[in-house]
Amino acid sequence: MRSLALSLLLLIPSLCTAQGTAADYIRAQSLGREVQGKVFRDTVTPAWGQNGMWYKVRASKDRYEFHLVDYKTGKKEPLFDREKLTAALAEIGAAKLKLDELSPDQFHLSEDRMSLKFPWNNQTLIYNRLDHSVSIAKPDKATAFQLEDSQPVHFQARKENPWKAYKEGTKLILEDREKKEKFELGSDDKETYYSGPYLFSPDFTKLVCVRVKLGEKHDVTVIESSPRTQLQPKVRILENYRKPGDAITILKPRLFDLATKKEIPISDKLFENPYDFEDRTLSWNSDSSQFTFEYNQRGHQVYRVLSVDAKTGAVRAIVNEETKTFFEYSGKKYIHWYDNKQKLLWMSERSGWNHLYRIDASTGSVLNPVTQGNWVVRSIVRTDDEKGQIWLNVGGIYPEQDPYYLHQIRVNYDGTGLVKLTEGDGSHFVTYSPDRKYILDRYSRVDMAPKTELRDAETGKLISVLETADDSDLKRMGWRSPERFVAKGRDGQTDIYGVVYRPMNFDPSKKYPVIENIYAGPQGAFVPKIFRAYDRKAEYAELGFIVVQIDGMGTSFRSKAFHDVCWKNLGDAGFPDRILWLKALAEKYPQVDLTRVGIFGGSAGGQNALGALLRHPDFYKVAVADCGCHDNRMDKIWWNELWMGWPVGKEYEEASNVVNAHKLQGKLLLTVGEIDSNVDPASTMQVVNALIKANKDFDMIVVPGGNHGVGETPYMNRRRMDFFVRHLLGVEPRAN
Repeated sequence: MRSLALSLLLLIPSLCTAQGTAADYIRAQSLGREVQGKVFRDTVTPAWGQNGMWYKVRASKDRYEFHLVDYKTGKKEPLFDREKLTAALAEIGAAKLKLDELSPDQFHLSEDRMSLKFPWNNQTLIYNRLDHSVSIAKPDKATAFQLEDSQPVHFQARKENPWKAYKEGTKLILEDREKKEKFELGSDDKETYYSGPYLFSPDFTKLVCVRVKLGEKHDVTVIESSPRTQLQPKVRILENYRKPGDAITILKPRLFDLATKKEIPISDKLFENPYDFEDRTLSWNSDSSQFTFEYNQRGHQVYRVLSVDAKTGAVRAIVNEETKTFFEYSGKKYIHWYDNKQKLLWMSERSGWNHLYRIDASTGSVLNPVTQGNWVVRSIVRTDDEKGQIWLNVGGIYPEQDPYYLHQIRVNYDGTGLVKLTEGDGSHFVTYSPDRKYILDRYSRVDMAPKTELRDAETGKLISVLETADDSDLKRMGWRSPERFVAKGRDGQTDIYGVVYRPMNFDPSKKYPVIENIYAGPQGAFVPKIFRAYDRKAEYAELGFIVVQIDGMGTSFRSKAFHDVCWKNLGDAGFPDRILWLKALAEKYPQVDLTRVGIFGGSAGGQNALGALLRHPDFYKVAVADCGCHDNRMDKIWWNELWMGWPVGKEYEEASNVVNAHKLQGKLLLTVGEIDSNVDPASTMQVVNALIKANKDFDMIVVPGGNHGVGETPYMNRRRMDFFVRHLLGVEPRAN
């Protein structure tokens, strides 16, 4: 009976116009199941041949189609006649073969494209596409649609290393493998020691290793109150959980001459305060003349690529990035050496936008920008040093489109010959044929189901529109796609992008409270850009809310100036932009009730959600904050020092929800897992302590055994829903 009632509610949304009722909860919590499998022709599974490609696509609830596409003409035709092939299979006793379970790469076409081979019961069935007959044949190796065999790779034998290096206590030991002799190359006090990688020069005359000076050991202790394996609580230790301001371990390279068994001194003037030493960046030039490594200065405002002369130990900077804010080494660093390490490609925001540059390694001079303009490089797909070409995912290259949409381009290392390989208005996911001559381009938007195209990988030219997804079943059940909405930010000029979710039974004559799902972490951008039939935010809309998600200033993938708003300023969280965006939404849509605005988020989003009530109580009235890093001094070192700076300054205190807890207004629910291994759960408890001292009312749930993100578990999600229904709708949840 419940299933029937739900079906009626979904099919006739107008029957359910109340808010926060039991019926709304049923519809909300069943939404994921109800939309599942109701979008067709959205995913193409390809197989590639020399003259064409064929693919499989789900065309309806219980039917798949297989199509063949000619590369030259773009013509699409059925790979086989399903009815006739099924009948032919029955004639030879293969009626049980399920065509829909076969994948395209199991089929092979003959040279004349008239017969189709596919496996069955360790045999090969041949289907004649002219007369639709099926015969059994022994498998053979011939098929015109197979790609050419790859050429064998020949490896040149490398000279055997005569040395072995290792650590004994704090000493560095060199051992002659042939003579079995040992030499002590260096030793230090108890606070320092030598470590790998032990990197020998290609001619085995020099050795580079790492000297380590141990920093402060910072463990975090949590208590699991209700372990599954025993009655009594367990103490858990999160080891080496360093926090902002901690004394860190210092690693620096050391150079030794193996002929003299002596160290070649290296001045650390250009790398005196390293945040971390990435072993993988350490490498020798092939002629043994120098080695290179990367230096990330603590505070993340200086990043260098350094070269050390193997004979003299002289150090010079090949790349020197210095910024007044931060160099985002965690997400926007890219280096590609080529031409025997004589040149490199380097990613930088030095122009105000994230782009690539070609650099002469011998002089450190920029040969040319590889990319440039008011758009950004998002990621590197592939490089080809022989052709001098690079393939990139970029954002904002089409000014008329959402700047967060991913597009793919190809450009020459010298900055010429830029080709846009995708063009449709949406965010693109590209796959290549094995010979890289063709691409399958699947793109979508939150308000547009996927389209799949076949394109020429050299020119980007459209060959064929293979499929346009069918979401008609979704729409018949009353499903509403999110709305894209854009408004100006705090400067009155910059576009701020977000999405809006409305309930299926949306009534234009009613007023709806608003819930914002927030995550303002500077490491990315978080508003959905691709089509999804199901999004948890839509569940909240079904309870009787308008739900939004917004990317304000301080988040990534736009200009450097847009991103820099977060610098030593995480308490800002883009709220000036978010509030203006919501006001613009309410101006356009009178159904938006800005007297009842709620907000929720987890982790950095938990910090943001509580911050909304502390800093903007005139606008936000209700918040649910899960596992928040409420004081950036309490959270992991790398994330917080990157955005908030080092040394730890007054900005940390200004951004702290603990310090500002006494300003609380509105309704607050705090949630946290007691053994959170990502954000120290004490960060939440310190907020609780401050709220109690300030005599503030609030609600709290601590989840026994819960780790990071407990707010997304079914029980906690329901409790979060209840909190908004109770305090924004003013009704008892699930009451009717």
